[in-house]
Amino acid sequence: MSEKPTPVDLLAIEQQLGRTPRDVHAIAYRCPCGNPAVVETPPRLSDGTPFPTFYYATCPRLTASISTLETTGMMAAQEARLSTDPELAGAYAAAHDDYEAARSALGIDVPEVKGITAGGMPTRVKCLHSLVAHSLAAGEGVNPFGDEALSALPQWWLKDPCTNNENTEAK
Repeated sequence: MSEKPTPVDLLAIEQQLGRTPRDVHAIAYRCPCGNPAVVETPPRLSDGTPFPTFYYATCPRLTASISTLETTGMMAAQEARLSTDPELAGAYAAAHDDYEAARSALGIDVPEVKGITAGGMPTRVKCLHSLVAHSLAAGEGVNPFGDEALSALPQWWLKDPCTNNENTEAK
């Protein structure tokens, strides 16, 4: 369940990204350490730019772990299965629909991103960051490839918190 970001959340996200966050609509998932890990971003940024990536991973430990996983060939193997497993292809298409429906629920009509979600859905696998962010935000069982990638990740939150500042820890 997403929640509105607090000033403490926005500070934590700024530290995670190393820049001021743009147009954070909500916190879609919190890292087990308590800090934001996935945010929701509206489909049109405040400067007017269309932005199809609704779920965006911010935790640097999470994104680093996903980046490492992307080097293993997992995406190519997943995409190859789309053409041979109709049930999996159907589940992935349903994940695309879920993603678009969640973004559309904001009530912001952006024709430029209609039918476009993230991570290559529904026909390709091109970004595990987007797929894992979707899985964390939507919950297990919604995005099959996000779930697979998530299950292959180490427990990224155990080493250190997602920020370097005690003042940003979730209260």
